[in-house]
Amino acid sequence: MKLIKKIKNLKNKKILIRVDFNVPVGDDGIVDNKEDWRIKAALPTIEYLLEKEAKIILISHLGRPEGNQELRIKNQEYSLRPVAERLEELLDCKIKFIDDCVGDKAKDAVEKMRAGEIILLENLRFYKEEKNNGEKFAKELSKLADIYVNDAFSVSHRAHASISAITKFLPSYAGLLLGKEVKILSDAINNSKGPVTVIIGGAKVKTKVPVIEYLMNKVDHILVGGVVANVILKAKGIDTGKSLMDGIDIKEVREINLGSNKLYVPVDAVVYNSKSKKISLQAIGKVGDNKILDIGTESANLYSKIISDSKTIIWNGPMGMFEDKNFSFGTREIAKAVVESDGYTIIGGGDTIMALDQLGYLNKMDYICTGGGAMLEFLAGEKLPGLEALE
Repeated sequence: MKLIKKIKNLKNKKILIRVDFNVPVGDDGIVDNKEDWRIKAALPTIEYLLEKEAKIILISHLGRPEGNQELRIKNQEYSLRPVAERLEELLDCKIKFIDDCVGDKAKDAVEKMRAGEIILLENLRFYKEEKNNGEKFAKELSKLADIYVNDAFSVSHRAHASISAITKFLPSYAGLLLGKEVKILSDAINNSKGPVTVIIGGAKVKTKVPVIEYLMNKVDHILVGGVVANVILKAKGIDTGKSLMDGIDIKEVREINLGSNKLYVPVDAVVYNSKSKKISLQAIGKVGDNKILDIGTESANLYSKIISDSKTIIWNGPMGMFEDKNFSFGTREIAKAVVESDGYTIIGGGDTIMALDQLGYLNKMDYICTGGGAMLEFLAGEKLPGLEALE
């Protein structure tokens, strides 16, 4: 994977950078300064290219307009215009926003660019060809530039036109953020100080089971919570009552070495009975007609002890339904243990980031990975289309 820094002369070169500016936009049409961390993560590459006097063309998606061109014209809900305004504030320089990403408007704007100028094009996903990895669409994008840069690790697990197909038409490089994320995650698994502990919680079990299976022989401890724990407990033959299972085939889960002494499951849980509306603490295996919604005190104590002794900690997914204060205990305790540990901490995934932000711990993490799904696939040893395209 070649980094953009490998190119010696970038002056006046038109650089098309795929960033991930998929950030929340408020009802007032403004990107809040507490929600702009993905924009800030992309700044080093942009600033580097500004120093090199390149012409910078930024492309991104926002939300899921599902290739609806009418939304682009009539509805601003999915427009990147507010992102351009926030980027302008962060860089303290003019950002020209173009309300399309291909066609005459985009071409004309790029042709008029001077060295050191920045353009942000409109949401790529207004075109269905983006998600379909359409080569014709990718070729149209490529006509805008001399060089393509992928700086969006968070979407590099998707074979989309602006991630994969476009590399067929332009000399292609990794941006500083992409290179950094790949190195940090690779080093965490292969070159870091042990003990290495991975915490896997939340839902989306189908994407997390392969991570657990792949990492079983690479790390020292794997701690599970959330729906992931429910499914593993059931696969081990332990009664989980009416707990959520996320629709995964238990046979897939049984392919994991469930008896490994590296795999830790909750020993107690905070449960809820939908009939009586009662919340109680129960030992695992005695859940009855209840639903597991958080790990219990003994589980939190066990996990916290392991975390405190760890030198590297990777966390993706909360321990329970943390958005309800009745079931936030486990996530709070694990977050506290992670913060108080001496280990190098890496977190990823929207829910994990949200939970840590609410607890005031987000800025105490050593590294926040921009992509939850991409992070999981990378940790599972899978080949990401965006990275393969750069090889």
